[in-house]
Amino acid sequence: MSDRKAWVKPTITPHRTGLSNKFGSNHRQQWAADIEGVPVAELLARHGSPLFVISERVLRDNARRLRRAFSTRYPRVRFAWSYKTNYLGAVCAVMHQEGAWAEVVSEFEYRKARALGVPGERIVFNGPCKSRGALETAVAEGALVQIDHLDELYALEDVARTTGRSIPVALRLNFDTGYTETWSRFGFNLESGQALDAVRRIAANARLRLVGLHSHLGTFILDTRAYVAQINTLYGFMEAIEAETGCLIEYLDIGGGFASQNALQGIYLPPEQAAPSPEQYADAICTALLAAGQTRLRAGKPLPVLVLETGRAVVDSAEMLVTRVVANKRLPDGRRGVVLDGGINLLFTALWYNHAVMPTRPLEGLAEETVLYGPLCMNIDVMRQSVMLPQLDVGDSLVFSHVGAYNNTQWMQFITLRPAVVMISESGAVDVVREAETLETVTSPENLPERLMELFPGGLPD
Repeated sequence: MSDRKAWVKPTITPHRTGLSNKFGSNHRQQWAADIEGVPVAELLARHGSPLFVISERVLRDNARRLRRAFSTRYPRVRFAWSYKTNYLGAVCAVMHQEGAWAEVVSEFEYRKARALGVPGERIVFNGPCKSRGALETAVAEGALVQIDHLDELYALEDVARTTGRSIPVALRLNFDTGYTETWSRFGFNLESGQALDAVRRIAANARLRLVGLHSHLGTFILDTRAYVAQINTLYGFMEAIEAETGCLIEYLDIGGGFASQNALQGIYLPPEQAAPSPEQYADAICTALLAAGQTRLRAGKPLPVLVLETGRAVVDSAEMLVTRVVANKRLPDGRRGVVLDGGINLLFTALWYNHAVMPTRPLEGLAEETVLYGPLCMNIDVMRQSVMLPQLDVGDSLVFSHVGAYNNTQWMQFITLRPAVVMISESGAVDVVREAETLETVTSPENLPERLMELFPGGLPD
């Protein structure tokens, strides 16, 4: 009897990303057919591509998680929504419904907050460029002005003199924590004595009252020790100036800078390992505040209010960008290139993040190194320098995630029109929160002189 095995007809099984194969199963789904239960194909059919999609549920969950992390660890916390991070009206409205004040850095942002119904006394006014008119409005409406430089201080002194008002103010400070690059262009430097000189000038003016100290260390800060150093420095300065001038500091504003769960280029740990959680930020900051405040409590003084100007860590994961494939190419070095209908004019943060990107259907074939390009006639228009993806067909769609911070405020109308933005409510309803631009949107502010209206006065050229 022969030991030969029976012949079996060979079969070809297509490789599908994200499913089981001879190496085992992949526990992470590798495609996103829907967003918050709404099919991506349906979203694109209704609103076109590219398309920004905001999840109201995720936005609210993030805001509540951050509030819970801090309010359960420190008794006096105030949250101020950073308008420059994403000032779409729907996003700001959600944040204000969740109890956040408005933190603005320009007259435009101030007016936008007021137009949304935010009262002046719930606006923190930051930034290095506040006009005299903007300062007068902010003072009249009770906004909290955080002074950035001496010329602004001089202007406020004059506003106080001409109006006869007593104005509560705060100072923005900059100093070296040893953990981050010092943003020395903003505020008054501590080490050089600038900050103390400004405090003394305010104390000498009967119409100005120093009630707060503000410091913003930077952006995407991954080491919580930076905030501990910041708290200790602010506390030391606060106690020194209170002793010298008799002022009472009511709040310490430590700005923002918390990292989101995005993959920062050049950092090889996954975001969930590289970026602290809200609870880890809160542990470090609140522990430092309570430790520094023991002397204050023993002296019968209240603990200062902690003000947080959070932005990226709240909104980044709540928004996605959906794009479509318009072409495939083979690059000279052998890599595949894919051209998308959305580029860095929409996704500015692609210049420093490796945004997570997923197709909206399971793809067949082996993944290979792929460069994702946008539609612009610019060599820098690269959405991902390198990502492993199987073959994509023209018309396929991709979802870039964690794009809620800074893209809807820094996007450009350059070569292509800016797309619509929709928000999916907690009940699953889809609302257009910003209409897609049209040619009229772009050209309506233009004026064409009459002498230029006849394009070819001598007839069409040969």
